Amino acid sequence: MAFRTSHLLGLLFFFLLIINQISFITTTNFRAGVILKPTFLHVPDFREAPAFRNGRDCGSSAADRIHVAMTLDANYLRGTMAAVLSILQHSTCPEDVMFHFLCVRHEPVVFSSIKSTFPYLNFKLYKFDVHRVRGLISKSIRQALDQPLNYARIYLPDLIPIDVKRVIYLDSDIVIVDDIVKLWRVDLGDKVLAAPEYCQANFTTYFTSTFWDDSELSKTFDGRKPCYFNTGVMIVDVDKWRCGNYTQKVEDWMIVQKQKRIYHLGSLPPFLLTLAGDITPVDHRWNQHGLGGDNIEGKCRSLHPGPISLLHWSGKGKPCPLRLQAALLEEHSIAKRQIHTDTQYSALNSLSKSKRSRNEFTPFAIFVRNNISKIDSLTASPVLCYRD
Repeated sequence: MAFRTSHLLGLLFFFLLIINQISFITTTNFRAGVILKPTFLHVPDFREAPAFRNGRDCGSSAADRIHVAMTLDANYLRGTMAAVLSILQHSTCPEDVMFHFLCVRHEPVVFSSIKSTFPYLNFKLYKFDVHRVRGLISKSIRQALDQPLNYARIYLPDLIPIDVKRVIYLDSDIVIVDDIVKLWRVDLGDKVLAAPEYCQANFTTYFTSTFWDDSELSKTFDGRKPCYFNTGVMIVDVDKWRCGNYTQKVEDWMIVQKQKRIYHLGSLPPFLLTLAGDITPVDHRWNQHGLGGDNIEGKCRSLHPGPISLLHWSGKGKPCPLRLQAALLEEHSIAKRQIHTDTQYSALNSLSKSKRSRNEFTPFAIFVRNNISKIDSLTASPVLCYRD
């Protein structure tokens, strides 16, 4: 009898898996079977955000839209929430911001979390077909950089609607402390992409000796003055990208990488090979990257001089580590209720050394200033350069 019961339970479990299989239509009209994750997938609890409304001078037509694309994944949901909140809070026209979220699977709990936290948010979800890139990914120096979703930005113009002509792509580990319309209005000129450039960086280190020793490959940058740029903050002319077939150009370099091992860092180098030296530079204030240490040794980096509009934890360390999330599940204090925006608190706190007056700090900044010891006691290390 026990054997029959066990056998029946096994068949029932298999049947439930079949029932949970769904058809998900991608924006490229490719149908793929996706099995839903179990309903017990844990995501942090978030309070409902206030309704951010447009100022008097904001427009209401489609031409006034500011399109922002980000990846969406349960593992990094806390960072995405903080990024979205920071954009809305500092925007003059928050209702004009349209979010385009790229995901690799259908996770209803993540979708409902976005909806319940930001009931008034303008957003769309797009499924990125991982099979399109999986055979092109080469192992890098850090496993997190090898995830297919990190490569979704390459296919962004193929995923979003054809009527979107320009888009800002942002990583999920950023916090904005300025009006995003300033970034949106950057003049791209005749270029396909704009981003902060860092010409003082040693560009040669992003590629292996195999690349530089190859007489043909080393000619790649002839006629260009290539500079490093970080792909976590980009403004893209979608029409120019499509017309120039840049997705294929980036993929071509990924194929070379599979054959000859010409770089070490995930999805960044093929972008550099394709576009470095041929982009519109953006003020460095729009990507204070390197927070959380570097990707090799985890060492903290110096902050850029001057004002900061966007903070970016591009290194190994993130301001929302998993063990912090675990600790918060056991807390029933104000820290538990507030820490879901700890990236924003940390970012605003980092500005306390600037020349801003006391009255200029937002309630979030005041909270972190008054409760920084509680947050630090949970992370047990500096907020801006946390190494997990």
